[in-house]
Amino acid sequence: MLLTRIKGPRDLDRLSQEELDQLAAEIRSFLVDAVSKTGGHLGPNLGVVELTIALHRVFDSPKDKVLFDTGHQAYVHKLLTGRQDFGGLRTKGGLSGYPSRAESDHDVIENSHASTVLGWADGLAKANEVLGREDHHVAAVIGDGALTGGMAWEALNNIAAAKDRPLVIVVNDNERSYGPTIGGLANHLATLRTTDGYERFLARGKELLERTPVVGKPLFETLHGAKKGLKDFIAPQGMFEDLGLKYIGPIDGHDIEALESALTRAKRFSGPVIVHCLTQKGRGYTPALEHEADRFHAVGVIHPDTGLPVKTAAASWTSVFADEMVKLGHERPDIVGITAAMLHPVGLNKFAEAFPDRIYDVGIAEQHGATSAAGLATGGVHPVFAVYATFLNRAFDQVLMDVALHKCGVTFVLDRAGVTGDDGASHNGMWDMSILQVVPGLRLAAPRDAEQLRAQLREAVEVKDAPTVVRYSKGVVGPAVPAAGRIGGMDVLRTPAPEVTRPDVLLVSVGALAPMCLEIADLLDKQGISTTVVDPRWVKPVDEAMAPLADRHRVVVTVEDNGRTGGVGSAVAQALRDAGVDVPLRDFGIPQRFLDHALRKEIMAEIGLTAPDIARQVTGLVAKLDGRYDSEPAAAVD
Repeated sequence: MLLTRIKGPRDLDRLSQEELDQLAAEIRSFLVDAVSKTGGHLGPNLGVVELTIALHRVFDSPKDKVLFDTGHQAYVHKLLTGRQDFGGLRTKGGLSGYPSRAESDHDVIENSHASTVLGWADGLAKANEVLGREDHHVAAVIGDGALTGGMAWEALNNIAAAKDRPLVIVVNDNERSYGPTIGGLANHLATLRTTDGYERFLARGKELLERTPVVGKPLFETLHGAKKGLKDFIAPQGMFEDLGLKYIGPIDGHDIEALESALTRAKRFSGPVIVHCLTQKGRGYTPALEHEADRFHAVGVIHPDTGLPVKTAAASWTSVFADEMVKLGHERPDIVGITAAMLHPVGLNKFAEAFPDRIYDVGIAEQHGATSAAGLATGGVHPVFAVYATFLNRAFDQVLMDVALHKCGVTFVLDRAGVTGDDGASHNGMWDMSILQVVPGLRLAAPRDAEQLRAQLREAVEVKDAPTVVRYSKGVVGPAVPAAGRIGGMDVLRTPAPEVTRPDVLLVSVGALAPMCLEIADLLDKQGISTTVVDPRWVKPVDEAMAPLADRHRVVVTVEDNGRTGGVGSAVAQALRDAGVDVPLRDFGIPQRFLDHALRKEIMAEIGLTAPDIARQVTGLVAKLDGRYDSEPAAAVD
């Protein structure tokens, strides 16, 4: 196989055109075989095989910086830069599903959030200029979906201001981000895709006019001088050129020779150039091409021949939300849905099918989505903006100043909250309950099971004068956790024996960690430690009944799937201080560091967020209160 001979990008230089085509076929076969066993981003990588080969033949990485927006389409890049062991892809100790500086000097951007690559490219190109590195180049690959993000256009505005600063921008145009790309830019690119190119027109015109005696050549020169107007007429790439960016394309993104020619011309140019490449997401794999929803953007473990899942998926948190949204849509004509280019991943596709006139896909534009939601709410409807928890970070100012300040009834539904695991540091939803604590008036719910998700979503959309947030985990929804009673607005999940007058521990369980918290209580009970377990349901604001309840216990323990700094534990501690309740509090959550990719259960064990670990520490804390800490070590908790 040719692929096994590729140890680095310069090994591509020796291959003939025929061998390059063979290599592309081998890479596609490799990807289908490898990703079908581990899961991952299959469709996007099948679409950029030839483009990535061409990039590494034209540019000299790592001296030249080859950058990928988001980075989910970097599997081919990994294969060509010496990383061909995909057996542990997205698992602990294996390759990351995104670029990783720890893996290779060829990788630069790790953030995995869309629309940022042009900002990075602008900065790197400026650094080359400042340091006089004229032989260093920057090539940034951005999808048409990511170009719907405002950050991309802010960067383009700055890039275009420097007419003599070299930078190559490769638009990977497959008409999709997850699903089909939405918006005015998408329509513009579609026009470019379906219109004969200017260069072909001009070449044909030159041939005809130069045959015309006397006036032929002058007329051609006049037309060539007016090429800007001709380009707008023939193929309206003028939008890019109006910004001051030279435009090359559209180029067949699966023709290596054509790609190399275009990229070489762009590399030689002394200013910023856009190379517009047309690619096919899922290329070469029939099951992906036939999957209209997202062309196998991301898959679990599948049969490589059929593309069908190996295991039937159980009910997920996302599916519970999806079904309840449809029910709410039938009951309330004022409810609308908003997604930021993730209709299927966040579960709004069912709502869209039922109510196509009440769904808004804003593209990869979370900031705009949040502000548009404020306008919708002010106009008399109730928007439900479903978004990954990690992506809400991008719209914080809009949540604060557009939605909350104006007391708009907007519901944000945060999917993939807490530790998500295999997608790495940037996709863990571990920030939301911290950053949202500072938003005045905002109410935040963390349902523990499917029944509570349905109930709390309904409670959220009833709020008309403030933003509400409902957050839940990734993956399979757990078993129902029934309440034994209610104190204030909090569900009591477990109470000590009736004869216990002052229980040892008040255990505050947040969201989907309820089963684990009940397990902690069982382990503590075996140590003779009495425990009350409560689920606040709405963790912001802290329930007024929390402080009086805490005052009736010796210790308060909070357990949350969120960063410890500024999270629910911090909010409860502040509420107790404000109420003058002097009870020790121990908060358990995610440490404030970037977590490497691994299975969720592996990460939870690594950070000590497991029932035995927490029970052991709480046992020690109670022993210390009893005066047994130094003289009697706490018994082991298994």
